[in-house]
Amino acid sequence: MKSNLQEPKNIKDLFLALGITTFTVLVVIYSEAAFNAAYQGLLIWWQIVVPALLAFFILAEILMGLGVVRFLGVLLEPLMQPLFRIPGVGAFAFAMGLASGYPIGAKIAGDLRKDKLCSKEEGERLLCLANTADPLFMIGAVSIGMFKLPELSFIICACHYISVLAVGLIFRFHGSSEHKKSTENKYSVARLVPYAVSQLIQARQEDNRPFGQILGDAIRDSVNILLLIGGFIVLFSVVTEIIQQIKLSNILESMYFLFLYPLGIPESLFLPILSGIFEITNGTALTSAEEGPVFIKVVITNALIAWSGLSVHAQVSTMIQGTDLSIKPYILARLVHALLAGALTYLWWQPISILTSTVWLPPFMSISFWSKTTISAVIFLLLTSLLIFLSLFILSLKRI
Repeated sequence: MKSNLQEPKNIKDLFLALGITTFTVLVVIYSEAAFNAAYQGLLIWWQIVVPALLAFFILAEILMGLGVVRFLGVLLEPLMQPLFRIPGVGAFAFAMGLASGYPIGAKIAGDLRKDKLCSKEEGERLLCLANTADPLFMIGAVSIGMFKLPELSFIICACHYISVLAVGLIFRFHGSSEHKKSTENKYSVARLVPYAVSQLIQARQEDNRPFGQILGDAIRDSVNILLLIGGFIVLFSVVTEIIQQIKLSNILESMYFLFLYPLGIPESLFLPILSGIFEITNGTALTSAEEGPVFIKVVITNALIAWSGLSVHAQVSTMIQGTDLSIKPYILARLVHALLAGALTYLWWQPISILTSTVWLPPFMSISFWSKTTISAVIFLLLTSLLIFLSLFILSLKRI
């Protein structure tokens, strides 16, 4: 008779328990370093993540409760369905994700699936596209704060967003090959707007909560989610610090010679890359601080930002709990995104460096919290308006 220990699930649980126990012992041994890392992670959460995301989390919940997302979905269907095989409501997640960063795109994708506004496969495609870094992080924190080189902003942002659009086009083939019929086949531009309004009214009637309850639910749910995000940031900050304390990079040095040395990456960047695999902020900060060619460091930084770190992956996993969405396509998409972002940075470094050598950008990190929130809101509104214009333009062309 086969023992319980030989079953794959039990073996997995045994190794998991052993790993967590070992990590706990290491935290006790390096308690001072773990405390400092947890404190720094808490500061990042309180000073950066909460101000950047709380307002947008609350507004996203309110807009969904009021039916505005359903309204936008109808208008954006002619653009999103042919390009990415995603329903029009996915454009709302994409725009919010681009304006506010990880993990709001994943949260909205999970909410859309819970509300049955997208299928399982559409939701997984949306996860691959919508969960991106925000421009304030890449410009303010990375380019200006870490590298002290504002001229890097353009190449970092351009390579990140162009490569994520490529990821969306690649993963449009994820799942079945059946194409969903969109509203563009039934309505002209003149009739699409009234239909969108009717969908907003229908969605509001289906929800049927008074506005006060919608607001209260939005605040409660948003704060709970931010507390979860804070826990992940603190945990992975401690994990990264413990890796440095036990010199794990020395143990894994053979991986450097196997994967990174053939690419011409200096050995000094191995630890920053290893840290970035776990947590994006620590990885990018360590990469920028190391000695070496700026060119190589920016290539690695763009790849790490696109990968986003296991900390963000864990946050995404939490965002889609309660749905049937799988995290596996998302992780694969982030790996493809990292490879594409790094490759584009490598190929475009010289021409873009020449183009932006005399460009000056304002130091975003020195402006107030409300100014940063305003910038994110403007980015969201401009992007949404552009997407609606493109969607209606495409629909007009098809009706000619």
